[in-house]
Amino acid sequence: MQYTIFMSIRKLQNYIDGKWVDPIGATYLDVENPSTGEVIAQVPLTTREETIQAVEIAHRAYLEWRDVPVARRAHYLFKLLALLEENEEKISRLLVEEMGKSLPDARAEMKRVFENIEVACGMPVLQQGDKLIGASFDIDGEVIRLPMGVFGMIAPFNFPAMVPFWFLPYAIASGNTYIVKANEQVPCTMNLITEFIDQTGLPPGVFTLLNGDRTVAEALIEHPRVQGISLVGRTATCISVAQKCAAAGKRFQAMGSAKNHLVVMPDARMSEVIRNMITSCFGCAGQRCMAASAIVCVGEDTYQTVCREFVEAARQMIVTNPLDPKVANEPMVMGPVISAKAKEFMLKMIDTGIQEGAKLILDGRNLVVKGYEKGYYLGPTVFADVKPGMQIHTTEIFGPVVVILKADSLDEAIRIINDHPYGNAASIYTQNGFYARKFKLEVNCGMIGVNVGIPAPVAYLPFGGMKQSQFADIKAQGKAVINFFTQDKIITERYWTENG
Repeated sequence: MQYTIFMSIRKLQNYIDGKWVDPIGATYLDVENPSTGEVIAQVPLTTREETIQAVEIAHRAYLEWRDVPVARRAHYLFKLLALLEENEEKISRLLVEEMGKSLPDARAEMKRVFENIEVACGMPVLQQGDKLIGASFDIDGEVIRLPMGVFGMIAPFNFPAMVPFWFLPYAIASGNTYIVKANEQVPCTMNLITEFIDQTGLPPGVFTLLNGDRTVAEALIEHPRVQGISLVGRTATCISVAQKCAAAGKRFQAMGSAKNHLVVMPDARMSEVIRNMITSCFGCAGQRCMAASAIVCVGEDTYQTVCREFVEAARQMIVTNPLDPKVANEPMVMGPVISAKAKEFMLKMIDTGIQEGAKLILDGRNLVVKGYEKGYYLGPTVFADVKPGMQIHTTEIFGPVVVILKADSLDEAIRIINDHPYGNAASIYTQNGFYARKFKLEVNCGMIGVNVGIPAPVAYLPFGGMKQSQFADIKAQGKAVINFFTQDKIITERYWTENG
């Protein structure tokens, strides 16, 4: 038996100027449930012309929205937070249906949405400037942070709810207007969230939802009224977007590919480590920028133990439709990968690893999920005897494929990480404070974990990587992102007495 939320296939709409509208002259793509292969909706491919019109509408809305007192702007976020919390389960289940992650993972994603809204609700404090009395003789200095206009973001498929909220609440609370281009593979979640945004009474044009492909993205990047673009995607895409934004004088946050490493030291508490690594590597079927996909074991004994126990634990993963009621609330459920195309790429990379001489110690290629044969499933897959520089080590596979490497020392493990082109995140498992401190200071990654498999920072702290994993000066979410959405105006002033 197969489970679906939609009773019939519906055509999605754009949300422009506070209204739901059908794009003029748009073609439509099917939206599939990757667990079953069923079509659950159709998403329009908005034209360049309509995207340009939407930007102009957002700009006109900005001219009024920027003058709304900051506390009143935040008030809409309080309303939205209450609505989303009331409907968390509804949104989570829809997210599972169109993306394929487990229901516990979808609920966790929604919790991060809530966190970011909560932080942005503090905008009356976050956007405060600085004042210096007596900067010089009878002169005071002041810095004020002002909104800039229309901003936009290009959403990824793997976190259709959370990633837009790394940016959206901060942008509108600081006085800008915002346009989200939903990912065409998973547009339904943001469509449903927009229904709740509409219910807050947010003034028309302050928020816009556009559906479409790269045509919409390119129109946003090129429009002179769009002040900045935020993007989460592949590094190649991020480089292109960053170059185009820089050429146009726009701000940009382009967060790219990752190959996150987990280093296991000989003193690590192995029973806890294995369970933690399984969650890190196979949650969301490995389709998250914080998923670990490379394990570096320090020492031969550590290597042999991890290879044996990690594979044994990986075999216990339940791979099926995450909305099947029999397993929906199980913590060790792994759903499908996002599409047939994604699965095909992963299979090619597994073949590449075999050809490179790595040892395939767990093969998930021939997995068949009974009742869901049309779904895009790939079981947990693990390579051992992997050497730095192999394609399966340097390439972001973005699926449930894990490589295990061996290092003779912590210094060698750190070199393996630092020599890698990506620098998103890395973690170490150890009970030794010296090892942990050395790792924190010397590893060139933007997010570091100690005995934490997924070192994703809470919403109060910034999120972002280093090297080829991020093309931006300012990271996502938290207090830091306010600087992306505002510009400093520095005022130097002096007054003489009226009587001379």
